[in-house]
Amino acid sequence: MDTISHRTVSVNGINMHIAEKGEGPIVLFIHGFPELWYTWRHQILALSSLGYHAVAPDLRGYGDSDAPDSISSYSIMHIVGDLVALVESFGVKEVFVVAHDWGALIAWSLCLFRAEMVKAFVCLSVPFRPRHPNRKPVETMRMVFGDDYYICRFQNPGEIEEEMAQVGAKDVLRGILTTRRQGPPIYPKKQAFRARAGPPSPLPSWLSEEDLSYFASKYEQKGFTGPLNYYRSMDLNWELTAPWTGVQVKVPVKFIVGDVDMVYTTPGVKEYVNGGGFKKDVPFLQDVVVMDGVGHFLNQEKPEEINTHIYDFIKKF
Repeated sequence: MDTISHRTVSVNGINMHIAEKGEGPIVLFIHGFPELWYTWRHQILALSSLGYHAVAPDLRGYGDSDAPDSISSYSIMHIVGDLVALVESFGVKEVFVVAHDWGALIAWSLCLFRAEMVKAFVCLSVPFRPRHPNRKPVETMRMVFGDDYYICRFQNPGEIEEEMAQVGAKDVLRGILTTRRQGPPIYPKKQAFRARAGPPSPLPSWLSEEDLSYFASKYEQKGFTGPLNYYRSMDLNWELTAPWTGVQVKVPVKFIVGDVDMVYTTPGVKEYVNGGGFKKDVPFLQDVVVMDGVGHFLNQEKPEEINTHIYDFIKKF
């Protein structure tokens, strides 16, 4: 890990921390929630050894990057703008993109807004979500999954942060990163992160105490508000992206998901991915890989397999 370089880049009015290693074509890794550049540690080492320049930022609000105060500063326009400026700072016109979870949602928007910048996209866990012309996302999720659906619970500033503070960053992260629950995540009030009695369960083999402590140290410093503001901007994003309603994603895509992933096992997702809807919206979708017995954080859980999938796809371009 000490061979990975770190620096701060000025992009789009903020200071962004990036981790990087290697020389060659750039592979831009975009993390999700509640993660950091560190989620890509295995991929940075692997892809840099295969002739690529691996670049993994902390997105705005996360880790060692700036965290603006206002919720509106976390719109998809701001976040994609950060990444466009980051790519331009390298003096290149296009990059490979690998993204997971919220990072995947951001990458889909990058592909919509600036397709010419993306040579190819390896998407982990979260498929494209076409904009519904008449329904705001949060009210739709509330109607379908109820008030305790995690995205609905994240909407009120300060409320979920208080629950997280009572449990502590490390135990919040332990619970989220290691859960094997399938289907839509439900967070009942005052019970979402409550620790079970007795000692914590052992960590899975792919996540060490050292890994968990690194994640926790950054959230203890910065808190969860910046990352949660991504969820609080979802209806704003719906308003801002009206011009892209019905637009297809026209970049080469490989999609990889675990069959016990909480996203993949949410009602309607499997049908969309496998039933033709995904391919209709993303006509250059080339591969869909469903990994047996693998959960949501698949790039950490199965790093060697994911590294191979990424390399096998991007080396074609």
